[in-house]
Amino acid sequence: MDLGIAGRKAIVCASSRGLGKACARARAEAGCEVVINGRDAKKLEAAAAEIASLTGAKVTAVAADVGTPEGQKTLLAACPAPDILVNNNSGPPMRDFRELTRPQMIDGVIANMIVAIELIQKVIDPMSQRKFGRIVNITSGSVKMPLAGLDLSSGARAGLTAFLAGVARTVAGNNVTINNILPGAFDTDRLRGVLGKTAEQKGVSVEEAAKARKAIIPARRFGDPAEFGAACAFLCSAQAGYITGQNLLIDGGTFNGAF
Repeated sequence: MDLGIAGRKAIVCASSRGLGKACARARAEAGCEVVINGRDAKKLEAAAAEIASLTGAKVTAVAADVGTPEGQKTLLAACPAPDILVNNNSGPPMRDFRELTRPQMIDGVIANMIVAIELIQKVIDPMSQRKFGRIVNITSGSVKMPLAGLDLSSGARAGLTAFLAGVARTVAGNNVTINNILPGAFDTDRLRGVLGKTAEQKGVSVEEAAKARKAIIPARRFGDPAEFGAACAFLCSAQAGYITGQNLLIDGGTFNGAF
């Protein structure tokens, strides 16, 4: 399918690896000019070169911490008028909520809620004026099905979801959409870190922890980041203009509910 976004400019945050990188590649495959972002310049440049080589697209690497005003300014200087924004950020590590300090909680809310809102504040009016905008926030399946130990991540991302639900309706008439994708267990560094922590807590091997996790997924496997990238690309397509304020759960059927 032609997604109708060739030539559009896209920013994909936290995209040197994992789900962010998969989303960046999917935009590039659709013909977008893509700005990728991360804090590790070496990994970021390697990712940009790989995506450009595979797709032939223009890919710009911006090494910056978008959790800071300076980092956001640097990112938007590289792409002042994005048509597409994919918000993404790693979550805090697994930790018993009793161990969380106030600074840690504040940092978690900033990283997984406030930063996305700040970036949206900066791009949403120009998108509305141009009558095209696609904003996708990568949150987590734990927004719908919380996991003990990831409480800070779940809470901050749920806050982002609620905050933007009303905002999405205010710009829909300008062909600007805001949606969220809620990943379940995808084969990423983040998942491997969680499995390592689980294995340590239960006194089992990482392989055993992975096997147990797969057993509760109806698809009986972990997700492929490329699958996630393709779904995200569709939400950014010209054809997805009638989808807004929604939460797309991609978890292999793990969440056992009809709604």
